[in-house]
Amino acid sequence: MNTVKDYYDRWSEVEWKRLSHNPYRHLEFVVTMHFLDKYLPESGLLLDAGGGPGRYSIELAKKGYKVVLLDLSPKCLELARRKISRAHVKDRVKQIVEGSISDLSMFKDGQFDAVLCLGAFSHLIEKRDRETAADEIVRVAKKGAPLFISVINLYGVFKTLLQRLQDELVDPSHEELLTSGVHRAHPSPHQGGKGFATVDAIFYHPNDLKELFEAKGTTTLEMATCEGLSSHLQAATNRLCSDKEKWAKWMGLLLKTCTDPIVLGMGEHFLYVGRK
Repeated sequence: MNTVKDYYDRWSEVEWKRLSHNPYRHLEFVVTMHFLDKYLPESGLLLDAGGGPGRYSIELAKKGYKVVLLDLSPKCLELARRKISRAHVKDRVKQIVEGSISDLSMFKDGQFDAVLCLGAFSHLIEKRDRETAADEIVRVAKKGAPLFISVINLYGVFKTLLQRLQDELVDPSHEELLTSGVHRAHPSPHQGGKGFATVDAIFYHPNDLKELFEAKGTTTLEMATCEGLSSHLQAATNRLCSDKEKWAKWMGLLLKTCTDPIVLGMGEHFLYVGRK
């Protein structure tokens, strides 16, 4: 996990800005909040596991929830403390904890009214770590609590290779990615040794994440593509945002269709919503 910690320590500011970088990138936040609003209880204590610099923790604290933020990266947590203070929600962010989603032993069984893990599962390249993390997330949730897990979509990565990184398709070091979805950290000559190439990652087929959590006794409620019908159409989406009427119509279509199985498997990210 050292490559993951190092990556987010270096790119903590980028991670904070990622979900507001442009209208297309903001879709992930909008769609995720749509399902949080739909399934969260009216009040309670939430765990934001792998929550990075705290964008979701802050938003949920603003809505009145009590939140515990956990992340592997001390730099992300340092940034989160500043952002939480500036947002005037320190009283509702009850703890900021440095730690891994694979070890939540600092928390009691059934402690949380809901658990979020928005992205961190995309860095658990070993099956045993995914199993342990899923066990831990389910353990610390109360019976009946909703669980929200988002990851990077395998077929979405394949589409990114076609769009921007075609040389990676014939790079022997990426064979594991193309066959099993696992990307092991290494400098990429096509990316100048920067970006996601330098961090361990695993990309998921939606059925794989669903089966992982259902095997832990979780009932699946919904699954959604975070970018919906806009997936990989960044330029067109950003252009559309300038027309409020068209944007509102498009967002209605996007939210209406983002759970359709035909759309689900082709986005950049997808969200799993389950109940313990």
